[in-house]
Amino acid sequence: MSMRWRLALWYGSLTGLVLLLSGVMTYAAHTRSHYDDLDRLLASTIEHVAGETTAASTSSQLAAVLAAPVSDDVVIRAYGVDGQLVVANHSTSAPPIDPRTILTTTRPPYDPIAGLAPPLIRVQAGKGHFGLATGADGSRWRVYVLSIDGPAHYLTGASSLSRIDASIERFRALVALSTALGAALTLIAGWLLAERALRPVSQLTETASAIAHSRRLGERVPVGDRHDEMGQMAETFNEMLDSIEQSHRLQQRFIADASHELRAPLTAIQANLELLERQEAMTPDEQHESAVEASREARRLGSLVADLLALARADAGIPLVKERVELDRVLLDAFSEARRLSSGQRLEVAELQPVLVDGQPDRLKQLFLILLDNATKYTPADGRITLSVRRTGDAAEVAVQDTGIGIPPEDLPHVFERFYRADPARGRDPGGTGLGLAIAYWIVEQHDGSVSLASQVGRGTTATVTLPARR
Repeated sequence: MSMRWRLALWYGSLTGLVLLLSGVMTYAAHTRSHYDDLDRLLASTIEHVAGETTAASTSSQLAAVLAAPVSDDVVIRAYGVDGQLVVANHSTSAPPIDPRTILTTTRPPYDPIAGLAPPLIRVQAGKGHFGLATGADGSRWRVYVLSIDGPAHYLTGASSLSRIDASIERFRALVALSTALGAALTLIAGWLLAERALRPVSQLTETASAIAHSRRLGERVPVGDRHDEMGQMAETFNEMLDSIEQSHRLQQRFIADASHELRAPLTAIQANLELLERQEAMTPDEQHESAVEASREARRLGSLVADLLALARADAGIPLVKERVELDRVLLDAFSEARRLSSGQRLEVAELQPVLVDGQPDRLKQLFLILLDNATKYTPADGRITLSVRRTGDAAEVAVQDTGIGIPPEDLPHVFERFYRADPARGRDPGGTGLGLAIAYWIVEQHDGSVSLASQVGRGTTATVTLPARR
């Protein structure tokens, strides 16, 4: 069963239940009020007449009292102590009544016509008793019996229940009909409302299906002016598609750049090896030069593959196993290694405060070597590279500052992207992979830190790494 039909059935069932409960309560209150009104009329009429009969000492006087008009709907009769009729106010089709039977009734019988209303037979403490009687035609009569003194022993009042019963039957049918009709209308309205409410879901499903079949990540779900939960869901889905599309573009670019970067050293290695195979007349110096170039390209290829594996680890979301690390000691190790690989630049340690962090020593050393290697590559031989580490509050701050060529402002937002290299950098470092800063960014991110670059063209660059420090 579809969601639309399930929602419609839930709406219809819930509304039908509410209507049924409210209808039953209304029916019970309505029914009870009608019967209670009749009971009050009978009791007040008979008690009023009983007060008038106190002065009657003979049957004729009693008949005169009963002949006075009181209510057209109430038949008043007087009975003797033996239950025989003494006098009646007027001739009617009211059934014969034995007042003694009504007075001795202590348990009211089940009343199917009254339905959910309380039983009609109730004992009135201190005064008369109510009861029911059935006429020859099957009609029901409400009876009130009151004991009196005088020529008669019992005074009764009877009123037909035909009009009330007919009204109650019509009302019961109306309650049942309104409940069924209300449930049916709610079912139809719920079906229509569910279709309208689930329309964004259908559009979302159609968009997702279209993307799955056509692989066009540019498709979007129309949001319109909706500001409800469905509109928020559509906006969230579109944001997810934006993220997926961006990730797809970055992946495609990464694959293209990686293929290009891998092809260059492989082509150089293959060309040098073919040259060594075919040119038997090459001099030893030429053979050595070809071998050296092939070896250099192989090392570059190995470095590129290692960087790609590191980024693959980053994309896989594999966390680093951390331990307590003396950051200043790791930085000194990276500084010593970078100084051996420098090309005449002056490397200095400006500030070295002891700081403890939680991290992986090898990855932190790789991070600092990447920053120092970039500073060495893009700083002239007479330039200066300054290294510092200090504690600022609850953070450790490492800065690598150089006096190199700098990075143009338009390139700064992209330096941490994979395979991105600014044009000046490409001129100075044709053998780079463009993955160093991307790996550095991943290492810092794994250590819950941040990294930033500040640079001025022709004046140098400062790389700042901030990591949480141990207390």
